Amino acid sequence: MISYPFDRQGGERWSEALAGKRPAFACVVGFTETCLIPGISAAGSTPEARRYTAAGDAEVLLHGWSSRLPTAPEGYPSPVVISRAVVQLLNLPVWILDSGLGEPCMGGIVLGGTPARCLSTGRAMSTQTVSDLFEQGLLWGERLAREGDYLVIGECVAGGTTTALAVLLGLGFAAEGLVNSSHPCCNHDQKQQLVRLGLTRGGLGHRATAMEVVAAVGDPVQPVVSGMLLAASLYTPVLLAGGSQMLAIAALAARLAHESGIVWQANRVAVGTTRWVAQDPSADAAHLARLVGVVPLLASTLSFAASAHVPLRAYERGYVKEGVGAGGLAIAAHLAGIEHDELLAAIEGVFERLTIG
Repeated sequence: MISYPFDRQGGERWSEALAGKRPAFACVVGFTETCLIPGISAAGSTPEARRYTAAGDAEVLLHGWSSRLPTAPEGYPSPVVISRAVVQLLNLPVWILDSGLGEPCMGGIVLGGTPARCLSTGRAMSTQTVSDLFEQGLLWGERLAREGDYLVIGECVAGGTTTALAVLLGLGFAAEGLVNSSHPCCNHDQKQQLVRLGLTRGGLGHRATAMEVVAAVGDPVQPVVSGMLLAASLYTPVLLAGGSQMLAIAALAARLAHESGIVWQANRVAVGTTRWVAQDPSADAAHLARLVGVVPLLASTLSFAASAHVPLRAYERGYVKEGVGAGGLAIAAHLAGIEHDELLAAIEGVFERLTIG
């Protein structure tokens, strides 16, 4: 129930070591004004609704309900239905870390960051904010590393695949056309035009540091997760639960570690995503993982093809795909011995409670 799109040997070794284990789960949430651009993201029915996507997902994770439950424009459910189901099945401890939401989130731990400006400005955040968030990530990574047999780190930031592309290009990776999207067919042209504008306005040259790149065109989630994975890897295995965004963060963390002289254990880290990301015909997660070359890429084989609910079956047509740690948590469920049909039934139960009551 797990496939290995990149570095099968490393991924199998990582998986085998954790069979039967139970992780702790932390989800880092944040906001970038990039998501307010019409058409840039489907993580919310309108640009205005995307202001509340991360806060709504976080509340569902923690409490099982939110009046701000986000949906795609066509009404397809947030991937939080997957995440919540796994959290309940495995009785996982959950932490929500607010890196800069700008909206209150009941139960979230506020890290002191701020929402990012649109990456097209070339000045998304101050370098001081990025540095402070990175330090918070190091602190929380070490703190949470001992809360489970391993640590799963998820993210939720609408517009995050676009900031992921921006950071990858800013770091020198030829990632054009490779990142995924919440749209059925990725809007590569729109993303690339926006990113090129931000990189130009940010004045980033070949000697730009990783901190400078994130400050210019990134989002507040990126430095927090980077710090967390570096610190936690010294004590426990880490699964970065996501697709393009977590591959970008793996690349960013490696660069930050190199520039800051931070020791970490890359062989304890993997990225875990969904089959919908791994098999997306309009992107190439495996190629992106190969390009980054830092950690293995795993994918859950979870399918909604047999679901009784039409909105869930839309995932099989490329809608939504990933988010809120869904793919990584599905992998955690597989590793813990949860069979496919049991997981699907649990997800359908969460979906029914959220939509029917």
